[in-house]
Amino acid sequence: MSNAQSISVQQLCQKHDDLQVDLIDVRTPVEFREVHADVARNVPLDALDPHAVMKERNGSSERPLYVICRSGARGAKAQQKFVDAGYTNVINVEGGTEAWVSEGLPATRGKKAMSLERQVRIAAGSIVFAGAVAAMVTGNVYLAGIPAFVGAGLVFAGVTDTCAMGMLIAKMPWNQVCNDGTSCAVK
Repeated sequence: MSNAQSISVQQLCQKHDDLQVDLIDVRTPVEFREVHADVARNVPLDALDPHAVMKERNGSSERPLYVICRSGARGAKAQQKFVDAGYTNVINVEGGTEAWVSEGLPATRGKKAMSLERQVRIAAGSIVFAGAVAAMVTGNVYLAGIPAFVGAGLVFAGVTDTCAMGMLIAKMPWNQVCNDGTSCAVK
């Protein structure tokens, strides 16, 4: 995105003091429950429908829409989804929720959760370890394809800033929040 608009957390907070801003947090519901800017509402990236979001704004698609995530990367992806759908007045919050919290801006804190990035590292590491051990123990060279496949996926994720494993893990029940505010994981 060549002419992507962004704003610092300080500038956004100042704007909010002057007028009402519309801020959507595109992290998973569990990440949002852990900590989020007081003025944000949760619309997870994997379920983001730009047309539906704009329709909910009751015809105010000309007003700026601000997107925030943990550090800025998912916010940029959400911003691009809006631009691709024809909405150009979408602004990514630089540094995301991490910057918001570190600046001491008003935030709501809830139940602590494991970050999506950490879950991806655990899953990828476990698959690589299991595949490598299976290949060594059985002597089956084809089992070495498992860690090679995951390694290639991690390289692809790093180059494209798109992680299929992260998107899959984000949809898992433990990363969803039920109506009672608890994790939707099987209890």
